[in-house]
Amino acid sequence: MVTDLADKGFLVRLFSVALFVFLAVAGIGFVLYLFVIADSAYMFVLAIAFATLTVVAGFFNIFAALVYYRSYFYDRYLEKINRALKHSGRKPTVAVVMPVFNEDAALVERNMLRLKDMKYPEDKIKFYMIDDSTVQSTASELERFSKANGIVYVHRTARKGFKAGALNNMLKRSKEELIAIFDYDEYLTNTNFLLDLIPYFDDERLAYVQTEKSTFNGNFFANAVKLFDGFFFKFIQTARALNNTAIYAGSCGLIRRKAIDAIGGFPEYVIEDTFFSFESDRRNFRSIYIPKVYAYGKPISTFTALAKQQWRYNYGDTQFISYFFKFRKSMKSSPLTRMDYITHGFGLNYLSIVLILFTLVSVLIVFSSLPFLHMTIRHFFNQTYIGLDLEIIGIIAFMASLLAPVMLAKIYFKSTMKGFMVFVLNFSLAVIRTKAAIAALRHKNPSFNWNRKNEKPRPHSLMSSLVNTKTELTLSLGLFSLGALSVLYFHNIAGGMWLLWYGVMYSAATVLFYRYG
Repeated sequence: MVTDLADKGFLVRLFSVALFVFLAVAGIGFVLYLFVIADSAYMFVLAIAFATLTVVAGFFNIFAALVYYRSYFYDRYLEKINRALKHSGRKPTVAVVMPVFNEDAALVERNMLRLKDMKYPEDKIKFYMIDDSTVQSTASELERFSKANGIVYVHRTARKGFKAGALNNMLKRSKEELIAIFDYDEYLTNTNFLLDLIPYFDDERLAYVQTEKSTFNGNFFANAVKLFDGFFFKFIQTARALNNTAIYAGSCGLIRRKAIDAIGGFPEYVIEDTFFSFESDRRNFRSIYIPKVYAYGKPISTFTALAKQQWRYNYGDTQFISYFFKFRKSMKSSPLTRMDYITHGFGLNYLSIVLILFTLVSVLIVFSSLPFLHMTIRHFFNQTYIGLDLEIIGIIAFMASLLAPVMLAKIYFKSTMKGFMVFVLNFSLAVIRTKAAIAALRHKNPSFNWNRKNEKPRPHSLMSSLVNTKTELTLSLGLFSLGALSVLYFHNIAGGMWLLWYGVMYSAATVLFYRYG
């Protein structure tokens, strides 16, 4: 029975891989069609533009297929590592650290007290609260709480270097051999965290062990975002771990102090975890990913919270890709390992900038003379026509790109609607991510604000929704207008519907802000 289930899982995985490969091949087929029918300079430029974007999309689809396929074998890889473990029984000293910045004091205190329930010898563990709070009442309350509960309280008045700066400041006072970091909103659900992970550190070249991160369940939006992140931790992290490139995810992990010192401290970037992972790999340290949840974080239940998270991620990833190309030659690694870092740095940019560029090229296609935009129902169902014209492949590829996340969500997370929400989120976040990439390239302030008044976003505020998503709304209205023009003036129903569809997807940012705040 177990073998049958394993075989079924493998067949599902192969089917999903085939879907990714089909997306890449179908895109190339449509590009070939554009070049075949090109009869003017305009059409050749259009074909070249679409070809460029299709090659990029094809690369990511093929790489996603490889990652997805390889992740299936991670359990065997980890089982092999576990069998080879010969733990000495030694208990190294551990610093358990919680970074805080103007957070809800009650939530911080609850989660810190829970961390103190961790099973480990009391004389070998020390707790630190590193507080960068600028709200005096919050700082005073957390200092009082720390002193009352035997927690080392470290406060900075100047928040230099982001979270990494706070960690580096704490390291000046800490002598513990291992560092365990938990975010303020993460509640420990498995007190065996240290006992389970420390045996791996008998390997002196091991820099860190990262566990799976997740959140508690929340509203529909929060659960869709949880699924959004779940793809990364269930598939991407496991596949990367096979190449020793599993990303340290900023918390719910255990780090060797010597590795931090060898790097020169945590790199002071907005996503210090990605830079730290790369630097430890560059210095030939090893890493392990454990696909097991030990602590659950606060669910992301508002669109604003998700937008801020994605802004920080893409700002940091854009910085990282430049950093990677600067230092890549000093790495002793395989091409596949380097590809892991390239796709990580370009990943959110691919999902945003390339998506917007595809939209703009689509506008040019709609106002071209492509035959498929004017075909009738009779043509569509004419088998000879379908067999001869490659443009049908393009339409199928577009539909498959919609169905891919929906199907995967249904298979692995038992939810079609959440899978569709993941598809919608990529459109609704495209502009925000693109702005973050531009801000990083221009070395602008990495902080994210919806509007100049800096008011706290709230759901069901129409004016706030319109103001804060004005760029997305302008793009949507432009697409709606062009779609209507295509239908009413050029009688191009297929092209008009294509642009209207894009317009609806980008307007999702306004709808989600209005619905969830």
